[in-house]
Amino acid sequence: MASSLLEAVDINAPTAVTWALWEDVERWPTFLSHVKHVQRIDAKTFAWQLALPGADKSFVAELTEIVPRERIAWRTTEGVHHAGVVSFHRLGDTESRVTLRIEYDPQGFLEHLGALTNLDAALATYDLDEFRHMAERAAGTRGAQE
Repeated sequence: MASSLLEAVDINAPTAVTWALWEDVERWPTFLSHVKHVQRIDAKTFAWQLALPGADKSFVAELTEIVPRERIAWRTTEGVHHAGVVSFHRLGDTESRVTLRIEYDPQGFLEHLGALTNLDAALATYDLDEFRHMAERAAGTRGAQE
């Protein structure tokens, strides 16, 4: 059974700032709470280590699409099976929307439970909010003060 999640966050920071923070895949553990480590293997391939409830997971993923300031897409090539895309939308000179979509195959009881109870979506929402705070601090905007 395949599962998917789609979450978005509006950010008081320009798209250039949100893009710059997200395009550095090795920075992802600073705002993705379940990601312990990301290591670049080459220009388009990287290894992830995840800390998930009940189990640690690892996988290798490749970037399948990079459109600067618009989208970053990836899919796994080894380990946990999933694919995702992050899209960056300009809402104004100092505002943007970041949208995260992930398609995945839950394995085992805990992963199926997470998908069924929307725990995965709650985690994605939390992580996007952490990213929002980081981007707003980087941009020096009012939302960073909240």
